[in-house]
Amino acid sequence: MATLILSAIGFAIGGPIGGSIGAFAGRQIDSAIFGGGKTREGPRLNELSVSTSSYGLAVPRHFGAMRAAGQIIWATDLVEHRDKQGNGKGKPSIVTYSYSASFAVALSSRPITGVGRIWADGKLLRGAAGDLKTGGSLRIHTGEGDQAPDPLIAAAEGTALCPAYRGLAYVVFEDLQLGDFGNRIPALSFEIFAGEAPLNISDLLDGVVSDCDADVPLGGLAGLSCEGPVGELLAALDPLFPADCDACDAQLVIRPDRVQPAAIPLPEAATSDSREDFGGNAGYARKRGPADDQPIGVLRYYDVARDYQPGAQRAAGRPLPGQPRALDLPAAMEAGAARLLVQQSAARAGWARQTVSWRVTELDPQVRPGAVVTLPGHPGKWRVRDWEWRAQGIELTLIRLAASRSTGAPADPGRGATAADYPAAPSTLVACELPWDGNSATPVPLLLAAVSGANAGWNGASVLGDWGEGALEPIGASGRARAVLGTAEEALPPASPLLFDRHRTVVVQLAAPDLGLSGATMRQLAQGANRALLGEEIIQFSRAEPLGEGRWSLSGLWRGRGGTEQAVGSHISGEPFLLLDGTGLLVDPAGLGPGTPLALAAIGLADDVPVAAPVLLRGIGERPLAPVHGRAVALPGGGLLVSWTRRARGAWDWPNEADTPLGESSEGYLVSFGGPDGALASWEQSGPALTLSPAEASALVVAAPAGRFAIRQRGTRALSEPLLIDLP
Repeated sequence: MATLILSAIGFAIGGPIGGSIGAFAGRQIDSAIFGGGKTREGPRLNELSVSTSSYGLAVPRHFGAMRAAGQIIWATDLVEHRDKQGNGKGKPSIVTYSYSASFAVALSSRPITGVGRIWADGKLLRGAAGDLKTGGSLRIHTGEGDQAPDPLIAAAEGTALCPAYRGLAYVVFEDLQLGDFGNRIPALSFEIFAGEAPLNISDLLDGVVSDCDADVPLGGLAGLSCEGPVGELLAALDPLFPADCDACDAQLVIRPDRVQPAAIPLPEAATSDSREDFGGNAGYARKRGPADDQPIGVLRYYDVARDYQPGAQRAAGRPLPGQPRALDLPAAMEAGAARLLVQQSAARAGWARQTVSWRVTELDPQVRPGAVVTLPGHPGKWRVRDWEWRAQGIELTLIRLAASRSTGAPADPGRGATAADYPAAPSTLVACELPWDGNSATPVPLLLAAVSGANAGWNGASVLGDWGEGALEPIGASGRARAVLGTAEEALPPASPLLFDRHRTVVVQLAAPDLGLSGATMRQLAQGANRALLGEEIIQFSRAEPLGEGRWSLSGLWRGRGGTEQAVGSHISGEPFLLLDGTGLLVDPAGLGPGTPLALAAIGLADDVPVAAPVLLRGIGERPLAPVHGRAVALPGGGLLVSWTRRARGAWDWPNEADTPLGESSEGYLVSFGGPDGALASWEQSGPALTLSPAEASALVVAAPAGRFAIRQRGTRALSEPLLIDLP
């Protein structure tokens, strides 16, 4: 009978398996091309080519749950997508380019059960729920023996030239959108599932060694990768999981450290009169060997709790002089399991330095290499390493076993930069008209498509227009920033738009609990901070108090901003709230072609059907602001002077109290006087004042003692809201 005992090897395998694949080549043009006319070209790739993986690279075998990169085995050229968006009359349109790619990645040279998360450039591309975070589709081929060819590869290469890759697990990305990765193929890594834990050495030898009986549980390991010869992996595992290897009877048998019901007691050592014989008169020789080989003091692994990022655990105790020996194990495990394994390995190595040469004249057949024995007068248990026939008996070489199995110590996996995995979130859309901000050459209606999602996993949506013809036409993209929107829980009471409102509050429920608001100083408010559309009124708030679960109390209000003072008394409970922070898609309806869309729609990755919102354009952008500071003063003799102050959109400051700049093609006003039954008289004025004679003033008082003047500024396309002035 020949018996072999696996022992530690003085070198570790060459680093953990699983680095990231190189990104595909894809050069980007150095500068944008600005052509003449009304179309500007955005950045685009100069060459639509992709690189291939290196030929002959080994595809590893995976066991359990592991994170690893793959090898590119097939790819198509990049596909260019062109999107043109108009910016309104008189402005150039903008053409943007995006790219997608289709390719296949080999993952494992043995069948797997599935693929979990996928990381691209360190960010999640596919969540635990199987949702892709960007556009495209994914197909998983597990590598079983009945695996069929991929339809995309077969269509591109032809059925006759498309292998099924049976025995090889791989994935196929079809039209993967590359806009989130700088319009290039990202570096990918995959969470691979290839069987359930606990792992066993028999899994490693399956299909590699014939007629082998191996049963060595690899406790604590959630996953394992084998890229080179299986012998190198077994050598790396041996210091952590010592095993016996028995090659008798033409069958390889591997078991954990020999398990015996009880240790075999050895007889007293046989003495000898010859001092030259081993053991001398005592019959044994005990010694403690030098630490010629550093025991494993550091174990490097993949930490499951930190998204399989590399981790390291040290054995406790006083280290030997010199650099501690480190073992790079291509395995996934928890920090506590790694700490326990390296602790037990270091303890075994320390106790194994104690050896005893023990002489016996008779040998029990059960006492063979690997057997556990006890010695008279020597505490502890010992393992038989080998034997040697001598003239005066049989010399047994015994190694001291660890007194007890280490239970390990608390292990800290460290803080890892793990990618957040948010579930796919449906889109929420609000379409509203905003007042003209005074920035364009002429007043235009501004249509805002504000889109948001229920959590941070929402990554944008396409905005489309519905002209009532049964089809949705693309308008643009919302961007990935979520709009802060919600609803008001109660109606905001009316207040003067001329005064800072310190008393009234409004509670809003935001669309997502993780959306937030913040306060602002008076200076920041004056610079346009915290502008929000509440119903039809634009407000500004200086204080935002969180109430929990996405509820916020807003106070310290400026009312009727942007010329919306007419809406200060129109609030109802449940009306929409939208923070005007620059997010969303601002659309000029004039640039969309003939007609105005009846509705806008948004569709994101998590939307089964487009989310629609009606469009109601009332010409707010074309309507001038109502005059302010109206006065009616009686003149000596019975006459009447009615005066007011002009406002202009976009000119919210009034420097040096000078005249507000004229925002219309000409200055003009429609002044009317009337009572409950309608207007009794009207005047056209070219300046901000109206003078009535005593007779005209007396006639108005007699006709309508409670009548009021209504002053409307004439704009290029519409009249302003009225400024109402009572009789003096």
